[in-house]
Amino acid sequence: MRRAVALGGGHGLHATLSALRRLTDDVTAVVTVADDGGSSGRLRRELGLLPPGDLRMALAALAAEDESGRRWGELVQHRFGGTGALAGHAVGNLLLAGLMEVLGDPVAALDEVAALLGLRGRVLPMSCDPLDIEAEVTGLGLPDGALIRGQVAVASTPGRVQRVWLRPDRPRACPQALDAVKAADVLLLGPGSWFTSVIPHLLVPELREALIASPARRIVVLNLAPEPGETAGFSPEQHLAVLSQHAPELRVDAVIADVTAVPVPELLHRTAAVMLAPGGRVHLAPVAAADPADPEMTVPRHDPAALADALGVVLAELDGGSDGTGFDTQTRSAPREQETRRSNAWR
Repeated sequence: MRRAVALGGGHGLHATLSALRRLTDDVTAVVTVADDGGSSGRLRRELGLLPPGDLRMALAALAAEDESGRRWGELVQHRFGGTGALAGHAVGNLLLAGLMEVLGDPVAALDEVAALLGLRGRVLPMSCDPLDIEAEVTGLGLPDGALIRGQVAVASTPGRVQRVWLRPDRPRACPQALDAVKAADVLLLGPGSWFTSVIPHLLVPELREALIASPARRIVVLNLAPEPGETAGFSPEQHLAVLSQHAPELRVDAVIADVTAVPVPELLHRTAAVMLAPGGRVHLAPVAAADPADPEMTVPRHDPAALADALGVVLAELDGGSDGTGFDTQTRSAPREQETRRSNAWR
């Protein structure tokens, strides 16, 4: 069974984990810890703890599918209403914050909640210290650009993000997360908020070095659309270009993108060539959730089953050799053939 590690945060990481759990039980989530908004931001400011929101979402994505796991998963995601002191807080955020205070160890706190949820896999922070994101932003009316600080400020900026970095500088990686990356057979980056959830993993020196040195299959999953604020107006090619800008030494084995989100596949292929390892490929497949009429789907979401299919096909092709072009614009295979390839790829 392959050991998979997914790095990211928020809804993008939730989608990746929901896909991976269909393929293997050995899944580790490595989660960004720079959130400073909403319930997470309040708890971080008041208690000085890791922001728990993205960690909570990753735990919920890997909760057991039995009755107990579903009940606990629903509970940790429940958010209090009203106008009082608890308004807006998620139960899981409060639970994690309490355990972090009692145990004095965020990894131990996550493992305790994982046991409650009957977790299939493990959730770890990318660093055991809360971090801040800073960005260089142009287009705000200042001749030399501006520096802005904070995940919310970067994510919602009306300007154009040029590059990001972390504060404090050169943060320490969570040792357990580092061990998971070093032991992985498959490493996934994305989808998610590109500058505030995906790229930050490449800005933790030890984590970045481990990702670059890893013999694992490294796969980038691109977003379905640019996000208002931090990547407004970005093409799929620009997403890849800024990833390479922040980690020019990183080589990946595959880039997965939704077939309808890439207007000119040849452009994506040319941009990806800078990052692709020998034998690497671009794989276009229908990985978006199919029901845009869903009232809860305010932004495009990846479909976990479709993403799992794409991952399985990519790994089977990488293991079996490519056609030499490194460029695959095929959509999903016939169901029976694809299921066989997906299953074999994860043994």
